[in-house]
Amino acid sequence: MTYVFSVKLWLVSAAVAMCATTASAQIVSPQAPKPILAPAPVREAAPLADDPKLEARLVDISQELRCLVCQNESLASSHAELADDLRREVRDLIRQGKTDQEVKDFLVARYGDFVLYRPEVKPLTWVLWFGPFLLLLVAAVLMGVYLRQRRQQVQPAPLSDADRARAQKILKA
Repeated sequence: MTYVFSVKLWLVSAAVAMCATTASAQIVSPQAPKPILAPAPVREAAPLADDPKLEARLVDISQELRCLVCQNESLASSHAELADDLRREVRDLIRQGKTDQEVKDFLVARYGDFVLYRPEVKPLTWVLWFGPFLLLLVAAVLMGVYLRQRRQQVQPAPLSDADRARAQKILKA
């Protein structure tokens, strides 16, 4: 509870400090000239290839490839420098006349199955494909064994006639 309170207090004090800094920065003497801010020039990304079919094919292929730096992004959506290099490499392979599968095979040979978002089902990737289901099955079996043992421990032992007579005697007293 005190930890949450101290975090809230810290956030409030940080916000107050930011407001105070902003307010003091806005106080300017009347003699000081006001800075003129020029609008930033609008820059558009230049196409990297003259052939739109090549670029469309590059996008299709790179959406199926994983960025080796970001790991949770496709090669098409990554902004890492290595992703730029890999896209350039894929573009060069496409220009050489390689098929989509040949491009993927080249990258898998170089970086391993990790570069593919959906690795092929083969003995080396069985753990990736079937591991989660196997773990779920093992967890279900272990849960069933645990619950069965617990049920056996919780069940009351049947009373003998002598125990039942003693209980009746205690209840009547």
